[in-house]
Amino acid sequence: MAELLALCRVEKLLPDAGNVGVTAIDKQPVGEPLRVRPYGLFGDVQADRKHHGGLTKALYAYADEDADFWAAELGREIAPGMFGENLRTVGLDVNGAEIGERWRIGDELVVEVTCPRTPCATFQRWMHEPQWVKRFTVAGRPGAYLRIVHSGTIGAGDAIEVLSRPGHGVSVASWFTAADVEQAEALEEAERVGSVALVPEMRGAMEKALGVGARR
Repeated sequence: MAELLALCRVEKLLPDAGNVGVTAIDKQPVGEPLRVRPYGLFGDVQADRKHHGGLTKALYAYADEDADFWAAELGREIAPGMFGENLRTVGLDVNGAEIGERWRIGDELVVEVTCPRTPCATFQRWMHEPQWVKRFTVAGRPGAYLRIVHSGTIGAGDAIEVLSRPGHGVSVASWFTAADVEQAEALEEAERVGSVALVPEMRGAMEKALGVGARR
């Protein structure tokens, strides 16, 4: 059974060399259930909402199975929250989730998969690993951003249920590793028939894959 292994929120804001000047990547597990509203976990902080937050990236989920892969690769523990995730899951194929897939977590919360995580320079600085952005990208295990469909309270140990899949076949991992014309067209068609509502981040990436800007 899929479940929420750990619920993580920011421990403290840290100085960062990026444009924002601080980062909220330092997430740590919390012991008590927390309310989740449209902008994410109660008490959490999104220092850079343009790239790692807002309504379309309210939560970030990462699978414990993928963290185990990185622990073996790096020779160190990847504890819950280490990748800046809010949700550490187990038994759920986060990277295999389709764009637009919906999950119920606990009794109330319903979320929708919006897009994969794109690694950034802040992530590189945080991890202190050589060529980290490139290595994370090549591995094809990005984790998924989520938007809130129905608010609710969640806590570690809550069950996660896949409620629906759009059926277009474009997963978090497949789009992250090969955002090509075929997948972009599949997403366009899925949106046309109403099975998915794409977020602006995906639209921009799709236009790039389709060469829309080059044709204008």
